[in-house]
Amino acid sequence: MDTKDTIKVLNDLIETSLDGEKGFRDCAEDLKDPSLKTTMTQRAQECASAATELQQLVRSLGGKPEDDASTAGELHRRWVDLKSALTGKDDKAILNECERGEDVAKKRYKEALEKDLPANIRLVVEKQYQGVLRNHDQVKALRDMARAS
Repeated sequence: MDTKDTIKVLNDLIETSLDGEKGFRDCAEDLKDPSLKTTMTQRAQECASAATELQQLVRSLGGKPEDDASTAGELHRRWVDLKSALTGKDDKAILNECERGEDVAKKRYKEALEKDLPANIRLVVEKQYQGVLRNHDQVKALRDMARAS
């Protein structure tokens, strides 16, 4: 894999991380439960840190890092806003959509790891992928708890 392809993969993951940051922040704003708000705000900060780390890698490769979320992510957030308005900003519905966003992040990181990335970059992407999996599992568990109550 050449440097240009590596930068493209990293920029795709930067968009994914920025989507996650914005998505978690939107969820935090809409959730009623204070502990859920705190959790989503923490997840947003983790996504922002991941994006910053990836941006530094792109710069170290001589590339221009992405600095904005994707159009698809923006569309998903608007869908969440609409659905939240229709459901009265129900925590269960918000968590459901938050999990869907994390499903996308899991898929994108998995696809990136299927590429022939340089070893040092692969280590960072694998570490971040573990964070994505933790986020997904936590959101899913919170959603399941909200459904049960």
